[in-house]
Amino acid sequence: MITDWAQLARLRCKQCKHHHLYQLSRINHLDLSRKCIMEEEEAPPEVHHYSSIQEVPWDIQNYWAQRYQIFSKYDEGVWLTDDAWFGVTPEPVANKIAAQMAESAPAGRMILVDAFAGAGGNTIAFALTGKWKRIYAIEKNPAVLKCAKHNAKIYGVQDKITWFEGDCFEILQKQLKDLAPYSVIFASPPWGGPGYRSDQVFNLKTMEPYSLQRLYDEYSVFSKHMVLFIPRTSNLKQIAKLVPEGQKNMVMHYCMEGASKALCIFYGDFDVARLSQ
Repeated sequence: MITDWAQLARLRCKQCKHHHLYQLSRINHLDLSRKCIMEEEEAPPEVHHYSSIQEVPWDIQNYWAQRYQIFSKYDEGVWLTDDAWFGVTPEPVANKIAAQMAESAPAGRMILVDAFAGAGGNTIAFALTGKWKRIYAIEKNPAVLKCAKHNAKIYGVQDKITWFEGDCFEILQKQLKDLAPYSVIFASPPWGGPGYRSDQVFNLKTMEPYSLQRLYDEYSVFSKHMVLFIPRTSNLKQIAKLVPEGQKNMVMHYCMEGASKALCIFYGDFDVARLSQ
């Protein structure tokens, strides 16, 4: 830890072994390492950090205008592919979900699997709670996975996450199956693009590329304790059909500025009393 904050000094960063000159008024080694990561890491061609509206494709300009709600540390160099903008959970919503899962998780469940990590919004929020002994994050798209890893470094949680590239169903069955007795699953699956917003009632049977039924069936083999993040207009009757007889499951809307952004269905033995507080 640096203690003489007034000095100017050349400090060697352990991340890249280079020396950097910094004003030491508010900087410790972690800050140096993070800045060095930003300078040294090169983004793939399909990954961007847009700094002005003129750079942003027209179809994601509305999302870029809300960039600080998506990632509060956006200006520190957050990476996203153009498609990833559509799928990132806004940070306040991700933080609320993460806090509720941490508070209500069944006893003995200390591992969280994020089945569709995307650019890392939910994964980072889970890591920041400090609840989980380990987080396993799965993402099929290699460029988006690079974004998630990079963004986790910005938030300082990269050491709490193990990343997997590939199909979540296969990875759960083959590589993570021994962890099933200790795990819960969070899944924010693709919804088939932003066109879902025009549906008054969203049909979970035809959700692409994975229906609610398939998600539930596949994940139940691994763990009955799961949280699925789905469109706010989802058909509640279709959700209810998957609730085991004699059980109750919580469906919760997550709102920002008075408007619902999405909902979560909590399956398994999450503490419903804590969720309703």
